[in-house]
Amino acid sequence: MAQFWKPGTARPGSTLDRATESEAVIQAGPSRDQSGGIQGQRSRLPIAKQRDAILHMVEEYPVVVVVGQTGCGKTTQIPQYLFESGWASGARQIAVTQPRRISAVSVASRVAAEAGCVLGDEVGYTIRFEDLSHPTRTRIRYCTDGMLFRECMRDPLLSRYSVVMVDEAHERGAYTDMLLGLLKKIRKKRPELRIIISSATIDAQAFVSFFAADSPEGEAAIISLEGRAFPVEVAYAANAPSDYVEAAVDAIWSVHLREPQGDILAFLTGREEIDRCLQALADRQINMPTGSLPLLLQPLHAGLTPEEQSAIFEPAPRGHRKCVVATNIAEASVTIDGIRYVIDCGFVKVRLFNPSTGMDILAVVPTSKASSTQRAGRAGRTAPGKCFRLYTEAAFQRLPATTPPELSRSDMSMQVLQLKALGIDNLAKFDYLPPAPPSDLLAQALEFLASLGALDDYGRLTKPLGEQMAEMPVDPMMAKILLESVTFKCGHEILSIAAMTSVSTPFLIPDEGKSKAGAEGELERRKFTAEEGDHLTLLNVYNAFINPRVGRQSARWCAQHRLNFRALSRAISIRGQLEKYMRRFSLPIVSCEGDAVRLRKCLTSGYFKNAAKMSFDGSYRSVRENAELYVHPSSVLFNRSPSTKWVIFHEVVETQKRFMRDLTVIEEEWLPELAPHFYERRTKLSGP
Repeated sequence: MAQFWKPGTARPGSTLDRATESEAVIQAGPSRDQSGGIQGQRSRLPIAKQRDAILHMVEEYPVVVVVGQTGCGKTTQIPQYLFESGWASGARQIAVTQPRRISAVSVASRVAAEAGCVLGDEVGYTIRFEDLSHPTRTRIRYCTDGMLFRECMRDPLLSRYSVVMVDEAHERGAYTDMLLGLLKKIRKKRPELRIIISSATIDAQAFVSFFAADSPEGEAAIISLEGRAFPVEVAYAANAPSDYVEAAVDAIWSVHLREPQGDILAFLTGREEIDRCLQALADRQINMPTGSLPLLLQPLHAGLTPEEQSAIFEPAPRGHRKCVVATNIAEASVTIDGIRYVIDCGFVKVRLFNPSTGMDILAVVPTSKASSTQRAGRAGRTAPGKCFRLYTEAAFQRLPATTPPELSRSDMSMQVLQLKALGIDNLAKFDYLPPAPPSDLLAQALEFLASLGALDDYGRLTKPLGEQMAEMPVDPMMAKILLESVTFKCGHEILSIAAMTSVSTPFLIPDEGKSKAGAEGELERRKFTAEEGDHLTLLNVYNAFINPRVGRQSARWCAQHRLNFRALSRAISIRGQLEKYMRRFSLPIVSCEGDAVRLRKCLTSGYFKNAAKMSFDGSYRSVRENAELYVHPSSVLFNRSPSTKWVIFHEVVETQKRFMRDLTVIEEEWLPELAPHFYERRTKLSGP
């Protein structure tokens, strides 16, 4: 079991102090000193003046940077202040962006309840594949930053919004950074637009400098809000555990048996770890000591449906303690009432572009100090809390201050495609929030988009292929596959596959099939398995689910076959939305009538970059870069040898090894046939 320093006995600085009285700290400006630096004047105001102070700042300054601790009301109260003071009168709206879907949905629900309106009416939200808002009645619209960025393609000046608030800007997501660059351009055309940038751990001066550059003095100002919160004691592991998932299980169990009432929030990096942790806790509950409260175990990750994610906000039944095991999506803008104990594994899964392999991978890396502080703060929302960090205090001191911006470390194909659609052809001159993306990332994105046919030889968006790809709400590879389905005459099936890859896995196989429940789930999956791989297996599941004589879209049928009913129901909705794009482009949707070759070739037309060949030892090598890869245990090809030795895959996840997910068996000659420009450097794809 992990050993911790007793909370409160660690060296000074290990306790997160919280203000006991709310106040507003205003920094007006910027004014410039003789050296050209930006400085401001600060004043403190009591909580009663907070609303007036914020409204004054928004009225006075085009750009306001709000710095505030978790719980000070940045996300929920400021939009309501603006609404009440008339910023959403007439046909105007207030947009509030969030980096994640669950944040947009949960905050919109809370604000709608506080405002006394039906969610989707005056207060609504817009996330990918889901829009619960009204085009004319909605006044406060919560949305992901990616959705607002896409809206710029239809309305480049965001003309219906009087105020745009970019929340959690410290996370420096790709769309957050690009949206800030666009907002700076829009401000020059729409000087009346107000921009609010907010976060709990923001580098405020960097954002002020960004918007103040090349602008009149007084363009931007800072306001700090110090909300009421409770102290959080922090305990560190005496020694770094060899397996932080096991250490998290031990820590959760120890807290549950020894600590007073209060719910638990544990941070892990991904679905597999969360499932493993929850299964281990469920096994321990079988032999729980007499008199102990039952644990209500709940996962929280991006692969869950909105309905499944919202379940975490329900209070635990009387006589139970709630334990939420989550990814970093629970770090910010998600308030789970009752949390008093936080378990922090110290790691996070991020998307990284590997220049040596040319692949975008999901890798587990140490978190940052800023994220660690955010996680600990979750325990001090409603009462004094405790945070148990599964790493040493020395390890914490070695953590980076913040997570590197996404644009500096990941594949930019999707973002470059959308910037081109906005008419921004010279990407090097786009006003990026510093640091700008490395030039090699931009060059590789341009090269790949050209190989997809989205860009011409001059780097301009092709018509109609490139323009249609930019408009579709899926990644460029899947967008190309959907559009190419017309050529291969398999649009009916490709729409279903695209929808199924946009939701979490439909198979309920806990503990990777090792437990009894997992073994039962694995047996049920075999009924749908296609020897050609995961994409056709997903198609089999979808077709069975919608078959009026088989699944009949039934929850009971899903339970019998260990399938996720909500994920499949969401896939039906997503398929319908993707079909609308196809019909708007006047593209015929026909069936391949069971011709798996046409389907697999169509998938290869978009996934050709992600191709690999099986080696004699059972591992794989990527075709162009010769990088070592392995089949993910969740794939139907995990224990199977593909007939041709060649596969394409959807993505790579890196833990101890680089694992390919969602594979399909292909023929070698399809690669140069369908992507001659991408593979023109080789005369024969012999592989290792």
